[in-house]
Amino acid sequence: MASVIAYVDGFNLYHGLRERYQHRYLWLDLAKLVGRLRPNDTIIAVRYFTAAVRNDPAAEARQHTYLEALKAHCGNSIEVILGRYQAKSRSCRSCGAVWTSYEEKETDVNIAVSLVADAASAAADIALIVSADSDLCPAVRKARTVAAMTGSKMGMIAAFPPRRNSNELRSLIPASFQLAHADIRNSLLPDTVIDAATGRAHQRPAKWH
Repeated sequence: MASVIAYVDGFNLYHGLRERYQHRYLWLDLAKLVGRLRPNDTIIAVRYFTAAVRNDPAAEARQHTYLEALKAHCGNSIEVILGRYQAKSRSCRSCGAVWTSYEEKETDVNIAVSLVADAASAAADIALIVSADSDLCPAVRKARTVAAMTGSKMGMIAAFPPRRNSNELRSLIPASFQLAHADIRNSLLPDTVIDAATGRAHQRPAKWH
């Protein structure tokens, strides 16, 4: 039995799920999903890396509900690490129209820092990376180097979200695979999550059915 820490790239996972299944699997129990992926191992932590939505009140409300439900249902087994969205001014060369868009920042850096720090402290036997972002490749290489310097070894596994793939990550991590529909379908939170500490109910957003 091995010890496992999961690093979930929320941005990569969200967009993969949206593109493949629309909204119906966004209410995802990440701890349950990781448990299904590694049923014979000890899951030490599930770290969920995301950023707070900006300038869209309805989407902000859905995300907030989801994060609160996730923390209430999974308790200490899940850790949410927030990056940020950066506003960028864009313009149309043809008509001169100007608008503001938002670009997700810091998620890959936060994953990299966490992965390398865990490798340095020999925190787990296996790092399960739920992402297909090739920007994580330098972090994977560094984590392996750091682990070797400390006399330990951290195994790497990559689980690619739907409609996501990275040949570079796959070449670095041969134990890579695509998340199966059955594992996603069977890893949803209850439609209503009750926070045992506060009694507050967190309801699955209507748009996510």
